[in-house]
Amino acid sequence: MSGSSDRFGGLRDKVTDGLYGLGWATVKKLPEPVARGLGRRIADTAWKRRGKSVLRLESNLARVVPDASPQRLAELSRAGMRSYMRYWMESFRLPTWSRKRAASSFDPKDIHHLTDGLASGRGVVLALPHMANWDLAGVWVTRALGVPFTTVAERLKPETLYDRFVAYRESLGMEVLPHTGGSAFGTLARRLRAGGLVCLVADRDLSASGVEVSFFGEPARMPAGPAILAQQTGALLLPVTLWYDDTDVMRGQVHAPIDVPESGTRAEKTSVMTQALADVFAGGIADHPEDWHMLQRLWSADLEQRQEGGTA
Repeated sequence: MSGSSDRFGGLRDKVTDGLYGLGWATVKKLPEPVARGLGRRIADTAWKRRGKSVLRLESNLARVVPDASPQRLAELSRAGMRSYMRYWMESFRLPTWSRKRAASSFDPKDIHHLTDGLASGRGVVLALPHMANWDLAGVWVTRALGVPFTTVAERLKPETLYDRFVAYRESLGMEVLPHTGGSAFGTLARRLRAGGLVCLVADRDLSASGVEVSFFGEPARMPAGPAILAQQTGALLLPVTLWYDDTDVMRGQVHAPIDVPESGTRAEKTSVMTQALADVFAGGIADHPEDWHMLQRLWSADLEQRQEGGTA
């Protein structure tokens, strides 16, 4: 039985990797209107099937917009899937974009928080939730500002798929470190002490050492890394939120720095800073809930339900 299961898992991994490979090879060659229309059709088909990811997205959005009617939640989840597929269609095509196209496709507000921080030589940690297209924001930083940065990637299965993502992001000018392995934190700290830039997607804890926060009024855990890096290296911690509107240009906001508290233990300071980060994320997500691509469990109550044998 186990041999059969292993073979099935290997086949599934090969199919998954093959589909992503097809996306990268094919979508970037399509005319842009065709690619955009394809993404919308895929999103609408997935939404109509009401699979686990769509139901989880809708459940998450119910916490973000607690007074929404079932009809409103359905509208939000459909818009959310379209936003999510826009992310994928853009990402498949990003490697073919010119420097000018990349620079004109993102319009962040208050970018001075970032540029001033880098000019000071302190180093900067940008922390983002899973909103709109964080890869596009990264390309804008490398191509419009000409600033390289380091980030961390979740290890995906199959390993060949993870390798594709690393190669893709490195082709866009990013230094990518694996989330697992133990050496990432030290490398990030060295980059920051040298005055560099680190970008981290930070609204979902992938470790067992996350910080408990109140997020839309309920307990959740978020990664401690951004706050600890800022404390240990003296780098600025800047939250960033992203969203789409009705144009071809993604919008964004670089928020004011989250300061390190003057007193308290490291754990207490980390808790205060991570809660402040969660509050900024919550504000951006509440303003643009359809652009928050959280198709996984996030809140502690949902994670505990899974551990107890609940459904997705």
